[in-house]
Parts: sequence; C-alpha cells; structure tokens
Amino acid sequence: MAMITRRKAGIGLITTASLAAAGAWPAAAATTAQAIELPQPIPGGGKTLTDALRARRSTREFASEALSLTLLSGLLWSACGINRPESGDRTAPSWRHSIEQEIYLALPDGVWLYDPAEHRLLPHLGADLRALTGTQDFVGTAPLNLVYVADGARMGNVSAEEKRLYAFTDSGFIGQNVYLFCASAGLATVFRGSLEREKLGKALQLPGEQFVTFAQTVGYPKT
Repeated sequence: MAMITRRKAGIGLITTASLAAAGAWPAAAATTAQAIELPQPIPGGGKTLTDALRARRSTREFASEALSLTLLSGLLWSACGINRPESGDRTAPSWRHSIEQEIYLALPDGVWLYDPAEHRLLPHLGADLRALTGTQDFVGTAPLNLVYVADGARMGNVSAEEKRLYAFTDSGFIGQNVYLFCASAGLATVFRGSLEREKLGKALQLPGEQFVTFAQTVGYPKT
C-alpha cells in the first residue's frame, strides 16, 4: 500500500488515479467527466489577517504534490466564492458589480472551471495546458495554475480598453485573496502577468467576449 502523507490525508487529490477510484473521472478526457462537488469551506482556523499579511509573499518554486479537495475548496471560495448566499455576492469586489471574472484551473489531468454558485468544478478540457499559462518554466510542472478570465459581455456598453482596465483590476482583487489564503494555509503562490494571453485564450477555447487577464500558480512550497 502506498504511503499517504499528512498533506494528502482525509480528502482525495485531484489526480487521475484518485478521481477514477472515486468514480468521478472516467478513463476518457476531462470533457466527458462529471462535475466535482467541493466540500464546504471549513470556517475558522488559519492565521489571523495580520499574520497572513506578514507571511504573504511570491514564490516561484513548488513541490509537485497535488492539493487536497479541502484546500482547493477553501482556496477557490476565498478567491471569489459566494460569501452572501442571499444575494450571491462574492468575496472579491467587481467593477459596477458586473461579476465578470471566471477562474479556470489548469491541472495535470485537464482544465476545470470553478462554479461559485454551486461551489463545484466543471470539466472543460482534457488537455494539460499548464505550460501555456505562463512564460516561466515552473508553470509547466506546478500542481495548479489558476487562469483568470473576464467576460466582456457582462461589463456593459463601455470601450474594449475600459473593459480590459477594469477586468485586470478585478483580477488583482481575486489574486490578493488567493495570496492571503495561501499565506494562512502554508501554501506557496505567485500572481503572474508574463503569459501569452491570446494563445492561452485560444487553447482554452474561450467563448464570446471572454479574455485572459492574469494567471496565478499555487502549490506547496518546495523544500
């Protein structure tokens, strides 16, 4: 029997083997897989806000170890999950309440889309696109790259330049939420603007007026 590390205990990891064993990921590509229901974020725990701010930093070296679904649940909810169920409002602000941001997850086994309303992952593509999420070598081997995507169609009748300005700003709010969660949970992360946005957008097969803003790598720190 393979040894399970302390980080991997409890909730299964997002890998082909673990998801297949759980019946959530068939042998085919991710586009035929079912949605993954994330556990509810655990209330309380972690560092205080002041301690998380002291610990916040950018890291460019990551262990290959995958994140548990429990950690991934807290990470995505902190990024832009729903914190007011009665209104559907999010943990991150958005320009004119357009809520134009989407988070795609580039994982070794494919690309998933975070669904905040149902707090779940929706299968998007069966290809490993991690290497396309940035120009630095580490992105291709890191366990998780978040890709922030804006839907310009939700932003009303303003110029394309304004849409990009406000969408890029909104992505920054989300990225800072991720930084603080990672600092509190002992994870490593870096928010990245060095990426070929149009190339990545085509690889992601983004529909309509959606466009890539930034990406952010997350994982355990390399020791």
